[in-house]
Amino acid sequence: MDDIRVGIIGFGRIGAEHAERLSCAKAVRAVATADVTEARRAMARTRGLRAVETVEQLLGDRAIDAVLISTPTSMHFQQAIQALAAGKHVMIEKPMALDLIEARKLVDEARRCGRALSVFHNRRWDLDYLTVKAAMDAGVFGKVINIESRLGQFASCVGPAAKEYRPGWRNEAAFGGGGLFDWGSHFVDQLLQMMRPALAVLVFAQLRGNIWSRDCDDFARVCIDFDNGAAGMVEINTTTMNPLPRWHVDGTLATATSPHSLEFDVAKWAEVELTPVAGRSRRLELAPSGLNEIQIWEQFAAAIRGEGEPAVTAESVLPTMTVLDAARQSGATGKAIEL
Repeated sequence: MDDIRVGIIGFGRIGAEHAERLSCAKAVRAVATADVTEARRAMARTRGLRAVETVEQLLGDRAIDAVLISTPTSMHFQQAIQALAAGKHVMIEKPMALDLIEARKLVDEARRCGRALSVFHNRRWDLDYLTVKAAMDAGVFGKVINIESRLGQFASCVGPAAKEYRPGWRNEAAFGGGGLFDWGSHFVDQLLQMMRPALAVLVFAQLRGNIWSRDCDDFARVCIDFDNGAAGMVEINTTTMNPLPRWHVDGTLATATSPHSLEFDVAKWAEVELTPVAGRSRRLELAPSGLNEIQIWEQFAAAIRGEGEPAVTAESVLPTMTVLDAARQSGATGKAIEL
C-alpha cells in the first residue's frame, strides 16, 4: 500500500519539526506545504517539499491524503473545516481550537465526513508524566490529595518562533497566544488524563499579563477540583527567577516532587523523589517509554487505513478544551466555574 501523503499547513518552527519527524516515519511522509511566507516556502523546498502560498492550493491537490495544521491557534478551526470538506484527514497541533464549541464542531464534522481527526498532544507520553502516573496507578500515593504541575522561567512564551512570520504571535490574544494555550494546554491535558476516571468539576483560574505581554497571559494558574475530592493545579509562570518544582504530589501515603528544568528536559523532570509517610525517601522508578512523535504519526497513518484509532482521538481532547474554556471564563470574571 502506498504511503499516506501529508500536506503541512503552516511551515513555521513546529511545521518544520513535523516535516523532519515524517521523514523518519514508516508508511507516512510529508510531500507539500502551504505557507504565506516566501522564506518558509523556500526552506520547505530545500527539504524536498512542494510549496504553495494558499491553503486552497494545498487542499486542491488530490495526491494529498491528510494535512497537518500547524498555524496559530486562531486559524485551526477554519483550516480544519476546510480540510475535512476537501476530503482530507486532519492532524491539528495543540490546542485543538480556540474554544470548546469549535472543537465539538470539528469532531462532529470529522465523524460526518468519515475522516480521521487527531490532535498532537504528544506530551501524553512524556517520561516525567508517565513516571508520576505509573506511581499513582500503582497506589504509591494512597489517596491523592493534591497534584501540582508547573513550568517556570523568566522568559517569554514566544521562544524560537519563525522570525519570518509575526514572531510574537504567541503573545497576542487574537492569535490564541499566552501561557494557558501554550504549555498550559499540554499540562491541563496531562492532568485530566492522569486523574481518570475522576472528572474535573470546578475550575478557578488567575490569568495575568505582566512582563512579556499585556494582551494575554504570561502567568497562568488553573486550579481544578475533581469529583473524587482531589485538588489539582497547572501553573505556567514565565515571570519567575526561581522556578518551583515541575511536579508536586501529596497523598495519604507519600509526597513526591521533581526538579524544574529551564531546558524543558523531560528526563530531568522525571527525577521524581518520593517521601513516604513511613520509610526512607527514594527515587521513583522510571516508567517504560511511551510513544514518540514518529510513532504518533505512524499510528495516525494506520487510523487513516482503518487499522484502529489515532494515538490521540479528537474526542479525548474535549475535556481539555472544556477546562481551558472554564479557565478563560474564570480568569475574566474572577469566579470559579462549575463544569
